[in-house]
Amino acid sequence: MKAVEGRVGRLFVLRLEDGDAIPSCIENFARERGVQAAFCALLGGVGSGRLVVGPERGDALPVTPLHRLIDAPHEAAAVGTIFPGEDGAPRLHMHACLGREGSSTTGCVRPGIQVWKVAEVVVLELLEVDLKRRMDPAAGLEVLSV
Repeated sequence: MKAVEGRVGRLFVLRLEDGDAIPSCIENFARERGVQAAFCALLGGVGSGRLVVGPERGDALPVTPLHRLIDAPHEAAAVGTIFPGEDGAPRLHMHACLGREGSSTTGCVRPGIQVWKVAEVVVLELLEVDLKRRMDPAAGLEVLSV
C-alpha cells in the first residue's frame, strides 16, 4: 500500500441536467475551476451509455473489460475520485450502482454515460496530494501513482 496525506479544500455541489455526459462534464468542471484532485459522490438518474462490469478473465493481462449497455433510465448512486492524468488534465474514476425495476448492476463509468433528467454531484477538493493517473502497460489501464 502507498499513501499520501493531504487536506480538504473547496466544496462544490453540481446539478447535472438531462443529457449531460459523464465523466466529461465533471472533468470539464474540475478543469475550469482548477480542481486537480477531489472526491466525488453522485445521486440521480442515468439514461444511456455503458459501464465496465468486470474483466473477461481475472488472470489475464492486459485486462479485457466486459461492458454492459445502459439503454433505459436507471436510478444511480456513484462515488469516484479525480486526479490528473499524465497530460495534467483531470480524470474521473467513478463506480456506479444502477437500479431499475428490482434489478441492479454495478460498474465503472465510461465516457458517454448520460444523465436522465437530473443528477447531483458533490465534489470535495483534495489539496496537497501529489498523485497522478499513469498508464500501466502490463494491465492496459490507468492506475493511481504516487
